[in-house]
Amino acid sequence: MPYEWTTAITQAPPVDHPPSFSAGDAPVAELHAWPFRSLPRRGFVGIIGMAFLLLMIPLFPLIGSVLLWGILPFALTALAGLWFFIEKSYKDGEILEELEIWPDHIRLTRTGPKRRRQVWEANPYWVSLEIHPTGGPVANYLTLKGAGRTVELGAFLDETERPTLHDALTRALILAKSRQ
Repeated sequence: MPYEWTTAITQAPPVDHPPSFSAGDAPVAELHAWPFRSLPRRGFVGIIGMAFLLLMIPLFPLIGSVLLWGILPFALTALAGLWFFIEKSYKDGEILEELEIWPDHIRLTRTGPKRRRQVWEANPYWVSLEIHPTGGPVANYLTLKGAGRTVELGAFLDETERPTLHDALTRALILAKSRQ
C-alpha cells in the first residue's frame, strides 16, 4: 500500500505527562501517504529501450535510402514524446501527505508537485473523519473536517485502500483523544 504509519499508537497506556504539540513533543501517530508508482525508474529505462527497438524494426529495411530521412524524424518524435510524458507523470506524482497527530493537535501537510506545500491544522477533539462511498470525485472519498475547513486525504489512493486507511485513522484519532 502506498502509505505507512511511521509512528503508530496501538493502545492508550496511562501517561503521567501526555505528549503535547505545544510542548514540542513528537507526535503520537504519524502517517505518510503517496501515489502508487506502477513504473519504477528501472522499468522506465526498459520501456524506452523497447520502444526504440520496436521503432527501429520498420526502419531497418530503409537504411541507406532517402525514405529513412522522411520517417526517422517521426519515429524520434514519438520516442521523445513517450519520454516526455512518462517524465511528466513522475513529476506530477511527487505528492506526499503527512498526517501528524498529537492528543491536542493534528496537522496535515501536503507536498505537491514542484514542492508546493499546503498545511491544515486543527484540534483533534473537534476533527471528524468521513468517508463518502459515492459522493465525491472518487469512490470512498476520505475527508477530514475541522477548524472550519474540509480537506481530502489520500485522493490518489485506490478505492479499496481508503476504507482501510479510514479504519486505521479512526482508531488513531480515538486513541490520541483518549490520551488527553
